[in-house]
Amino acid sequence: MKQLLLVIFSGLILTQSTAQEKLNVVFILTDDHRHDAMGFTGRIPWLETPNMDLMAKQGVWVKNATVTTALCSPSRASILTGQYAHTHTVVDNFSPLPKNLRFFPEYLQKAGYQTSFFGKWHMGHQGDQPQKGFHHWESFTGQGVYFNPRLNINGARTQYKDSAYITDLLTDHAIEWIKKQKKGQPFFTYISHKGVHDEFMPAPRHRGRYANKPIPYPSTINLTAKQGSKIFGDTTQLPLAHRAASDPSYNVKDIPSWVWAQRNSWHGVDFMYNGRVWFDEFYRRYCETLLAVDESIGRIIQTLKETGQDKNTILVYMGDNGFLMGEHGLIDKRNMYEESQKVPLLVYAPAHIKGGQILDAVIQNIDIAPTVLDIARVEKPSQMQGTSFLPLLKGAKIAWRSKAFYEYYWEYSFPQTPTTFGLRDGRYKFIYYPGVWDVSELYDLETDPEEKKNLWRHPDYQETAMRLRNELWDWLEQTGGMQIPLKRITEKRGDYGMHGLY
Repeated sequence: MKQLLLVIFSGLILTQSTAQEKLNVVFILTDDHRHDAMGFTGRIPWLETPNMDLMAKQGVWVKNATVTTALCSPSRASILTGQYAHTHTVVDNFSPLPKNLRFFPEYLQKAGYQTSFFGKWHMGHQGDQPQKGFHHWESFTGQGVYFNPRLNINGARTQYKDSAYITDLLTDHAIEWIKKQKKGQPFFTYISHKGVHDEFMPAPRHRGRYANKPIPYPSTINLTAKQGSKIFGDTTQLPLAHRAASDPSYNVKDIPSWVWAQRNSWHGVDFMYNGRVWFDEFYRRYCETLLAVDESIGRIIQTLKETGQDKNTILVYMGDNGFLMGEHGLIDKRNMYEESQKVPLLVYAPAHIKGGQILDAVIQNIDIAPTVLDIARVEKPSQMQGTSFLPLLKGAKIAWRSKAFYEYYWEYSFPQTPTTFGLRDGRYKFIYYPGVWDVSELYDLETDPEEKKNLWRHPDYQETAMRLRNELWDWLEQTGGMQIPLKRITEKRGDYGMHGLY
């Protein structure tokens, strides 16, 4: 009898020990946060993000993090499923979620985790309804609003008033949930901010913080300017097309036609958002809106310390896609340019991961799901196309991909950007536009990080161009992507000069 009790008692100790060893994960996703809009990168000299800076200093900055599709719904679906957009088929912001999709929090639940979701879902016209994989649920419909939101909390809707600010509200509720978690009970929480999605609205305490700050215009902002276009900054430093034509660091003649046309559209600097906002104000508001997101990170870190969970929690911060701020005369995302494709990705766990690291490996949003499952000691499901980068975070020398693939499918709501396929392989990037009569693009990111000089027709790069093009088609063939997943179009919409014409 004593031996039996000893075996049972030993089993209980082992079970408790195993449960305690399972790390908690806090995943914070922000909206439209470009990869270099963090104080420590120096891209925006006056931008203050002390908590992101802390995560980079004491954690890991994943410098080459990219998304497979730079658009809200496809990227979010890729994060949750570990799959490419042509596999999960949520290829735009209107596509329905297939019923057979499995989200990684479902596997966490089976592994004994408590799971929660706070914020923007925005996939497949699902509204704010609770989704599978989460024990606790708080969300809003569509893009939501910055002030006085209505939240669906576990199926019951609550309308907030008194100028409640969405970033603060979601953080308050996430902190409240974290504080309720029992010691030894592993948890996963997904905080999905509305910020910094347009229309940018900073918290009242941050409004006007950067009102007089100079705008660091990109070098390519004026290249597609035509007669009557808006001109930005000092044209001796930010050249117009006619002057750049004689500069060997530019290739104006091979700027795609769609880029020239998009300048004077909803997503171009001449007519941005139907002309309702001035570029400089738009830039400063973006940065001011980001401040509350950074404060949210700090509050979460402080809560983990106060609850004693800081030693057994991994905090991951990421953007759902990048965002252009005047590069190539454009704003928004969708295209494959660096500012659109790359995203911020920070991992913070001082007790488990060496701080101050810069990880150069090519990490994509499809890698998040298998990485979180790896942290939870859950085997990666066979349908996931991403790979856990946890070994890289811990300094292991393992074989890793050098390539980042990209796909974007033309949307009838925003017809300015064509269907785009591409491949980023080390220093080179190849961009292809099927279905339109336009030039492809090839860039040497090592010598031309601002993508000013299209090398597609350069005789010295034809072998590289052919290799990348073949590798792109190989990827599509091998992953079941050799089709355009068409969706029913019922909306009559157009852009500047085309309203209601189709």
